[in-house]
Amino acid sequence: MARVYLDHNATTPLRDEARAAMIAAMDICGNPSSVHSEGRAAKAVIERARAQVSEALGASGADVIFTSGATEAAALALAGRGLKGAGIEHDAVRAWVDESLPVSSDGAVTVANPAGSTLQLANSETGVVQVLPEGLAVSDITQGFGKLPFAYGWSGVGMVFLSAHKIGGPKGVGALIVPKGTELAAQIKGGGQEMGRRSGTENVIGIAGFGAAAEAAQADLAAGRWDEVAALRDELEAVLLDGAEGITVVGRGAKRLPNTSMIVAPGWKGETQVMAMDLAGFAVSAGSACSSGKVKASRVLTAMGFDDEAAASALRVSLDTHTRRDDVLAFAKAWADTYRKKRSRAA
Repeated sequence: MARVYLDHNATTPLRDEARAAMIAAMDICGNPSSVHSEGRAAKAVIERARAQVSEALGASGADVIFTSGATEAAALALAGRGLKGAGIEHDAVRAWVDESLPVSSDGAVTVANPAGSTLQLANSETGVVQVLPEGLAVSDITQGFGKLPFAYGWSGVGMVFLSAHKIGGPKGVGALIVPKGTELAAQIKGGGQEMGRRSGTENVIGIAGFGAAAEAAQADLAAGRWDEVAALRDELEAVLLDGAEGITVVGRGAKRLPNTSMIVAPGWKGETQVMAMDLAGFAVSAGSACSSGKVKASRVLTAMGFDDEAAASALRVSLDTHTRRDDVLAFAKAWADTYRKKRSRAA
């Protein structure tokens, strides 16, 4: 059977719109910092993408700073600020914060001082969506953007950052959104590109794809495509819960991303689940893909109060607007059959 990709929170296939924009940008040879015609043509590609990202985010009047990805954008936003964060944040955020914000058993984070804190919009492993408090200093919206209604202008958040490859854009490009004119301590110094906040010749091709992907992602959201995905996600969980005794769907009672299911099957290690499903033709994960290929117990689940065995026995399935129902049901059958066989052998 053909392979089935169910790991869209790790990365998404390149959208046709992004591919077309990138191919067109490949034919532009100028350096965007050059003042001649060729340079201006390259600069125009970047500015068009900046406008596309800004419009998709509802960020009129804000600065869009292009970076090499959400990790670099997080460093630019968070370095040296001493903000508080939670244990469920992505490692790119945890590297810069005081991990002291409390997390409930359903994944909700309590923020006592928004101006001194950072909080993600949605969790990449569990899909749990947070309520961002007014005046929040920084938010990682990487997983939520394009799947949830969000407008920077009414969010009340100081800075947000995101990555292109989570919305059908290319890998290796992201953005930080800040109020216009905000002073930041540049982490990469040199020629003063990106309004002096991020030096280095811009990735024109990647930025072009990012802009096109942001525009297309917002169109999908407006068209209600993710409502269809949520219904398919719910069907998947119902099938698994009906056919596999003793499992838990993390955050099932909380507001979650429409595409994300995290299943805990105690006694069946996440890495073993991933390998078994890979052999069966399905690409899924045991959590975040940002650990250099390592599969470890989910620190997100640990922060939510799950014990070590449960945290090491989690599987994440993340869908997309192009995911087929037949493929999801085929995965559910393959996973449940393997789980039942494992339990019968252990009995």
